[in-house]
Amino acid sequence: MLVFIHHMERQFNIVFRIEPEGGFTAIVPSLPGCVTYGKTLKHAQEMIVEAIELYVESLKKHGETIPNEGPIFVSSVRVRDKGKRTKAYAA
Repeated sequence: MLVFIHHMERQFNIVFRIEPEGGFTAIVPSLPGCVTYGKTLKHAQEMIVEAIELYVESLKKHGETIPNEGPIFVSSVRVRDKGKRTKAYAA
C-alpha cells in the first residue's frame, strides 16, 4: 500500500525593518501579530519562517482560514517633517 502525503506550499509576504539598535524585525502583514526579530537578516528570515509555521498550525487547530498571498509591490517614500504646527490667536 502506498501512502502519499501532500504538502501544500503557501506564500507569505514579509516586511523586514532595519532596527536602529541593530538587527531586523520581520513582520507578516497578513498574519496579525506574527512578528519576530533577528540579529542578522538571515537569522530574521529563519525566525519568521518558524513563526509562520507555528501561526499556521494554530490557525489549523482552531479551524480558521489560512491566507495565501500572491506577489506584491512594496515601496517607501520620504516625507519631510515641517515641524510642529501651532495655532495663533489674535488678542
